[in-house]
Amino acid sequence: MSKKKVAVIGAGPSGLAQLRAFQSAKQKGEDIPDVVCFEKQSDWGGLWNYTWRTGVDAAGEPCHGSMYRYLWSNGPKEGLEFADYTFDEHFGREIASYPPRAVLFDYIEGRVKKAGVRDWIRFNNVVRDVRYDDATGKFTVTARDTKADKETVEDYDHVIVATGHFSTPNVPHYPGFETFNGRILHAHDFRDAREFTDKDILILGTSYSAEDIGSQCWKYGCKSVTVAHRTAPMGYDWPDNWKEVPALVKVEGRTAHFKDGTTKDVDAIILCTGYKHHFPFLPDDLRLKTANRLAAADLYKGVVWNHNPKMFYLGMQDQWFTFNMFDAQAWWVRDCIMGKIALPDQATMEADPKAREAAEDALEDDYGCIKYQGDYVQELIDETDYPSFDVDAACQAFYEWKKHKKKNIMEFRNHGYTSPMTGKKAPPHHTPWKDAMDDSLESYLQT
Repeated sequence: MSKKKVAVIGAGPSGLAQLRAFQSAKQKGEDIPDVVCFEKQSDWGGLWNYTWRTGVDAAGEPCHGSMYRYLWSNGPKEGLEFADYTFDEHFGREIASYPPRAVLFDYIEGRVKKAGVRDWIRFNNVVRDVRYDDATGKFTVTARDTKADKETVEDYDHVIVATGHFSTPNVPHYPGFETFNGRILHAHDFRDAREFTDKDILILGTSYSAEDIGSQCWKYGCKSVTVAHRTAPMGYDWPDNWKEVPALVKVEGRTAHFKDGTTKDVDAIILCTGYKHHFPFLPDDLRLKTANRLAAADLYKGVVWNHNPKMFYLGMQDQWFTFNMFDAQAWWVRDCIMGKIALPDQATMEADPKAREAAEDALEDDYGCIKYQGDYVQELIDETDYPSFDVDAACQAFYEWKKHKKKNIMEFRNHGYTSPMTGKKAPPHHTPWKDAMDDSLESYLQT
């Protein structure tokens, strides 16, 4: 029998988790399928692969990156640590709990460099089309190498979509946007907080990006931050020059008008209005359509595409857990493809996401959501040989993080947490976050 061929689309944290999962089995002497990973960027890391570009990339493709220059992890690293590759192992010592993007990229890269999977990846390769043929039982994957300006058309037994869902911005329209006399941008195109020094900025949305981009701009000296919410304010104890207001109604000139009748003159409007699950390379019968929630629609175990169980999706859920959840999913998908995990009948598979959605709908608060996703990660780990770790301890780090944010939103990154992998507590960073203007790897790792 010929070897199975597996296409992985995307070499960000999810796709790299999948490569590491297969490499882990190979390391143990198992016969693994032929794996090809398609990555449209020129390097791995997905969103963590920072670029100054916005709009389109060098090849004229939509820019994948939503990463900004001064981003620091907005959750404790103890909640995302790899079970098979600790921060301690990578850096040779414990580091503080909230690494900047350059430090996290270095960590992500360290594991896959050690695994030696780079030659499984075709960089500068944009997947254009994926089709399934019932007669042959295979997927035809069409991709374009943007550097060589050449197209490949190849057949695969399985396709794993690991393209993420924080790249295609959801951009609302408000009356007056056309004639606003300032800058309007989506969080996807935000790159450098220093652009807004001494500026009055308006942020739309109450998501993590609203909270964090506002904090970045405050840190680098913007004049004021106004955040407009449609449902409820974030409710943190913000600095004096920060205000939360009800929904934006319209803009006239530079004046923003809000639902409560108040107004504010602003220099820039930053839309922190979320992202779409967007798969332009997939036909309707293979394309996931889901809200951004903890229980993604139509995915058995959160990963198997119910309408064609030869196809898988990684990391499509809303996320508390990230890297180690992608690992748990990737190990599970690997074992399913390699025949170690048998799929149940169609009715059982279709009932699974519905039951997960109902359980999620019954959750009462963020603490319940964290536990819910932690239990999901544990469920997948229990069914594979992924190195088990103390998921409850990771949840604990998230619970403490939530409390620290509530206590002081501009100081939560100064706290340290205990690693579920090593049992060691992270040391404090040498400089409080608000004063740490240099977030390079070299500066961060100074003791």
